[in-house]
Amino acid sequence: MAEFGDIKSSINLNEIKSSYIVERIFSFLFEKKKLNIIAHNNKLKKMFLVDIENYKINSGKYKRGGKNGKVREYIINTKRLIFEGRYLNGRKNGKGKEYYSNGKISFEGEYLNGKKWNGKGYNSNGNIEFEIKDGNGIIKEYDLYSDKLKFEGEYLNGERNGKGKKYYFNDKIKFEGEYLNGKKFGEGKEYYYDGNLKFEGEYLNGKRNRKGKEYYHDGNLKFEGEYLNGKRWNGKGYNIKGNIEFEIKDGSGNIKEYDENNELLFEGLYLDGERWDGKGIEYYFNDKIFFEGKYINGKRNGNFKEYHFNDNLKFEGEYLNGKKNGNGKKYYCDGKLKFEGEYLNGERNGDGEEYFPNNNLMFEGEYSNGRNMEKRKNIILMVQYYLKGNI
Repeated sequence: MAEFGDIKSSINLNEIKSSYIVERIFSFLFEKKKLNIIAHNNKLKKMFLVDIENYKINSGKYKRGGKNGKVREYIINTKRLIFEGRYLNGRKNGKGKEYYSNGKISFEGEYLNGKKWNGKGYNSNGNIEFEIKDGNGIIKEYDLYSDKLKFEGEYLNGERNGKGKKYYFNDKIKFEGEYLNGKKFGEGKEYYYDGNLKFEGEYLNGKRNRKGKEYYHDGNLKFEGEYLNGKRWNGKGYNIKGNIEFEIKDGSGNIKEYDENNELLFEGLYLDGERWDGKGIEYYFNDKIFFEGKYINGKRNGNFKEYHFNDNLKFEGEYLNGKKNGNGKKYYCDGKLKFEGEYLNGERNGDGEEYFPNNNLMFEGEYSNGRNMEKRKNIILMVQYYLKGNI
């Protein structure tokens, strides 16, 4: 994946329409850093569903096996209270309250094994939205970070059961259909962020199963056929003009994967519904190659090459079970060598050499779990070089 510094001069994030591409751009960031960036960028908020659990800090009693006793939960940085109540073995149990950003109560009542069991739910104005009794009722769930409605539907035994709707942050429907024991089940429909239909078909245990249809963002048919455990199994794939691009039978065939805007993402061999043994190519967008190499059991294996967005080589080496292993070379965006050495399980391990963009040696020695094991020489010269702004 291209590093942020490598592509910021050639890509305008505001022009990117595909959340898949943005996800790949930000994939190199640690999750905490990624979520903090998203939290302060409204455009990226529209592309990602921020998991509130990653923003929580907690205060309360902890014992072996999880939180126990009275607990208060807050949002990091704002220190805004979002929950206060009791925990047992790491789950909400007993009386508790959830709060909106304006301080008003979102839900007040009793929990059982982490599920809302008895109580009342309120909107941000303080009006009663729903009532739940013994885990049953017509419920509305709100995201405690944004106060946005994320789900409304039927509950049975504290879980989603029956008809329900899931929402994006812009209040548009993301999914509508049926649930069983908290998972999608039976007929359902998925939508793009702007409300256009994305998929319609059947679900089992939360995954696409049996008959279904996928659509491009403009409404044209993308794939029609059968699914098995979320994978395309039998059917035909179409380009945005309506022409057949590929056919898959029993999960096997030469496949092309497109995003919602008909940008090619991958082409290669499928077996049992996954990328399989043989050459495959992954793309950025505008048909620019991101990765080319071999796959086994759906994972990258063997020799491969990765490219920067400007088509220059970014990395060449070997993969084993989806991770870099063996000798590898990494390059700057302009094609100059950045690193050469050994990898193990995706990290630099063993002998290696690292270079500045002007081809001067930065470090040579041994690496372990991605870090060099020796103190770098000429540290003063290196710091002066950075301060010149040449990196």
